[in-house]
Amino acid sequence: MAAIRAAQLRLNVACVEKEQDLGGTCLRIGCIPSKALLESSELFWRAKEDFAHHGIRAKELQFDLPAIMRRKEGTVRVLSKGVESLFRKNKISRYAGTGRIVEPGRVVVDNTNGAIELKSRFILIATGSKPATLPHINLDGDRVATSTEALSYKEVPGHLVVIGAGAVGLELSSVWKRLGSKVTVLEVMDRILPEMDRDIARDAMKLLEKQGLEFQLQSRVHEVRVEGNQCVVECEGKEPTLCDRVLVAVGRLPSTDGLGLESLRIKTDKKGYISIDKNYATSAAGIYAIGDVVGGPMLAHKAQEEGIACVEHVVTGYGHVDYHSIPNVVYTHPEIASVGKTEEDLKREGTDYRSGLFPFRANGRAQTLGQTEGKVKVLADAKSDRILGVHILGARAGDLIAEAATAMAFSASSEDIARSCHAHPTLPEALREAALAAGGRALHS
Repeated sequence: MAAIRAAQLRLNVACVEKEQDLGGTCLRIGCIPSKALLESSELFWRAKEDFAHHGIRAKELQFDLPAIMRRKEGTVRVLSKGVESLFRKNKISRYAGTGRIVEPGRVVVDNTNGAIELKSRFILIATGSKPATLPHINLDGDRVATSTEALSYKEVPGHLVVIGAGAVGLELSSVWKRLGSKVTVLEVMDRILPEMDRDIARDAMKLLEKQGLEFQLQSRVHEVRVEGNQCVVECEGKEPTLCDRVLVAVGRLPSTDGLGLESLRIKTDKKGYISIDKNYATSAAGIYAIGDVVGGPMLAHKAQEEGIACVEHVVTGYGHVDYHSIPNVVYTHPEIASVGKTEEDLKREGTDYRSGLFPFRANGRAQTLGQTEGKVKVLADAKSDRILGVHILGARAGDLIAEAATAMAFSASSEDIARSCHAHPTLPEALREAALAAGGRALHS
């Protein structure tokens, strides 16, 4: 995104990428392949568990795992080729290899053919992140591995243990549970989805448990070992868990190895994130950084917005990201989405607020879909009525949150949403009703 925007602003742009396929982690081994697997597995699961409620009978239902994987890989390939096409369209030069910044204005690209030197007055670090692990867990890339490997299992694990109940852990837990695995999720905290609204996360956990996921909260893993064809997971104060595979999903770390930060004396914080100013400039002249390497929410769309803002500031003197209106989505079933402050945030800050709730079971479109689980929560300032946060657990929450994010970006009030005409019957009416409820005038609950 940064490269394309820079080209639009008439800069001569080069992009260094070590992988053969363009698109980065999100497209290649993250967002896109995981959503492809989630979609395929959900269709199978719904055909088996849900279609009968619609009067649809399916006998001897089966899935073809290699075909599911081929579809996933095909989706990734199409989108990656699309990035190549955009590079050609915008006359962006692609350099294959690993980039090292040897000094401000100079980048050396190492590849199998040797080294190429690039010179530029403007260098942007956008190298993203890599999966984190725990110091006492040895990843073998097979039995004990990360999300990268869990996207490409050759067979459905009999028993999968997932360490970490964040978005990645829950999404991949859902995929393999739907396809037949027994799934146990271990989480060191007393809740799942620590970044989400606690009320919404609690309800989400109940729904995921109904689907067969087993949660063990406040479970601190201190050892994982492979014994023959089995893995043994040891948690403090608990009996060992035997399983077939272990997925370590405990977050991500900035990917800055080999960039040359130390020789450039580019400052990093104690967690390894690159320190930047408000305009994404590092402590080295002409070198900027955005995305996962600078911390904050590790979300592809957050990184995209920062890349655009950074480039626009370099060229025009102005670039801006509204960090209060960045949405977050977990693609389980039902989906979980949020934007802005949680109730815990507001209580901690001492902000006086009003809350409006609306259940999906009271929404006509949700009833026709047969997906009535969940609710919408709107949090508004008690005095100004400005929307401070929106949290959704329910059908297509990832799509619904866009309206809330847009409203917040324009400093809308809950009354603004409440007085906007929403088509009937649609799921977005649930957001309108929650906004009405925030003002004490819900119509359908």
